[in-house]
Amino acid sequence: MANKMFKTSTGSMHFALFIMRVGFGIVYMLHGWPKISGGPGLWTSLGENMSVVGVGFIPVFWGFMAAVAEFFGGFFLILGLLTRPVALMMLFTMLVATLMHVQAGDPLNTVLHPLKGLLVFAALFFSGAGKYSVDNMLSR
Repeated sequence: MANKMFKTSTGSMHFALFIMRVGFGIVYMLHGWPKISGGPGLWTSLGENMSVVGVGFIPVFWGFMAAVAEFFGGFFLILGLLTRPVALMMLFTMLVATLMHVQAGDPLNTVLHPLKGLLVFAALFFSGAGKYSVDNMLSR
């Protein structure tokens, strides 16, 4: 019995990827919706955070792209559609958010939120969507 407890099957790995994708997809859609609907003022404020990676031009564009990455990226994750490129976009968005919080001297708990997302999106970038996804159906 104990041996079975520590053995990982391919089926359970695919199901775990499905749970992770759907769970994080829902969370990021909920997190991204206020940013999408916030309009140019909020997008500019978000986009100004790109200065942590040396990008200071057209902040409204970068803020809008961050909002799109979070909201629509979450939707695409739920479907398992274009998972690797979406995970890469979301990873970059969370990298900027993590660096922004570190630079601002925010408490560790505040820094950890985008850092957790960054790590999950890195894992999804390398693993792909798994068997229970539109990506898998399209690759047949």
